[in-house]
Amino acid sequence: MRSFREWIAANGISEVECLVPDMNGVIRGKVWPAQKFLQSVHNGSLRMPSSIFNVTVTGEYADEPSEAASYSDPDVSLHPDPASLCVAPGFKTPTAFVFADAHHKNGDPYEIAPRHVLKKVLAYYEAMSWEVVVAPELEFYLTKVNTDPDLPLEPPAGRSGRAETAPQPYGLEAVTEYEDLIEDIYEQAEAASLHLDTMIHEAGTAQLEINFNHGEPIHLCDQVLVFKRIVRQVALKHGVYATFMAKPMEHQPGSAMHLHISARDRLTGQNLFGEGPDGLSETFRHFVGGLQRYLPECAPLFAPNINSFRRMRPGHAAPINLQWGYDNRSCGLRVPITDLPNTRIENRTPGADANPYLALAASLVCGYIGVRDRIAPAPMVEGNAYLHLRTLPRNLDEALDRFTECPEVIELLGESFVRAFLLIKADELNAYQGVISSWERDHLLLKV
Repeated sequence: MRSFREWIAANGISEVECLVPDMNGVIRGKVWPAQKFLQSVHNGSLRMPSSIFNVTVTGEYADEPSEAASYSDPDVSLHPDPASLCVAPGFKTPTAFVFADAHHKNGDPYEIAPRHVLKKVLAYYEAMSWEVVVAPELEFYLTKVNTDPDLPLEPPAGRSGRAETAPQPYGLEAVTEYEDLIEDIYEQAEAASLHLDTMIHEAGTAQLEINFNHGEPIHLCDQVLVFKRIVRQVALKHGVYATFMAKPMEHQPGSAMHLHISARDRLTGQNLFGEGPDGLSETFRHFVGGLQRYLPECAPLFAPNINSFRRMRPGHAAPINLQWGYDNRSCGLRVPITDLPNTRIENRTPGADANPYLALAASLVCGYIGVRDRIAPAPMVEGNAYLHLRTLPRNLDEALDRFTECPEVIELLGESFVRAFLLIKADELNAYQGVISSWERDHLLLKV
């Protein structure tokens, strides 16, 4: 790849945004004039406070009083990833995005940074000479502008001047209601070199889904965050909101981030999941066995918010368990019908609100344990998987408790990361529990 200097010169870039994903997948970072960025890369002076990895979704810091670092807040060094460099569309000044990894001053990776956590999990597969391939599917809603959080969200008017009032799954006329906005998204995504496949209208009112082409995990997670940023900015330009909340509207389906995962031999390129008369290898079955056993125990990594669990309800297009089956969308784990070279598992549990690096790290670490320990999966399910027992937690409180009692996953992800992550989520849960909801005012105010 070209050097930063060559790429910036070739693309006429004046400013560079250095992107650092925090625990919630929120992009933190700094903006440098291009020449200052190049100078800082050269002398190793790109830095940020390490506390950005302890910021809650409410903007507070989840610090442990006993930790000296909570007060000293030392810097981490930022190492920009050349492979992530792309044009940042929509800016008046020619701008570029680049993702950066956080490191200690001695050069070691910063253990709790989500991008590093995923790299750490991928290293387990590299040690087996595996190459992991992923393809996310990301759902989101368009809504009217909503400046009062006490008011429910509503679908926006399309170019006909009317808002949708009924489900329109795969509706082509429904998609064209937002044609101008969608065209802007595609144009900006192309400028940012995102590898998008298809966009469809999902089941919810003004709910859309984008499919990404399959590829390398870190690169795809970077693309998910850039895509989210583009969509939100384009929506604002068109006078609406775009939201990736897992369950933004009470009577509408939730929004997911389905993860298609496959693996191939690094030397031969052969798909390791497809084999034999039924097309599923023993390795694949063990991978699924690991997902079934351990994913429910680390749910906060793919369902990180209070709202995440509102999506997981029977009959609402979201799983409640880790049953698996052929082409069965009621299962948490779906095996798409395909040929042997494309055999894969679709993990349908993550919400669109999940940090993609952590949701994928959770999926891969659970599958890795399954392969390592040769865990046999439960029998495949035919028919309605919602009729089987719920194995996923019902709320964030339960999910955090279960995660703390899963040493197998904690050991592989890293205790320092898990401790920091749980501290953030506990703070967010405490903040939520201090809020009196409209439901309570509606049903309790004058009755109890």
